[in-house]
Amino acid sequence: MPKSRGGRETVPVHPICHRVIHRTLTNKELERGFATADALRAQPELARFIAWVADKPPDFHAPTRRPTR
Repeated sequence: MPKSRGGRETVPVHPICHRVIHRTLTNKELERGFATADALRAQPELARFIAWVADKPPDFHAPTRRPTR
């Protein structure tokens, strides 16, 4: 559950990954269906991002953009 909705558990996440997660999913979506790392990894857009970023160095940084809706 997101901290903004009363969640208390925190897990370290690389800043670029954190931005992509929030660019891709709303807090309500995170709360309802993506409360575990495995669930996040299974989400198609996040899975593509993870595959792309996997071979980047630990200090890699790239801008993230919100999709146009």
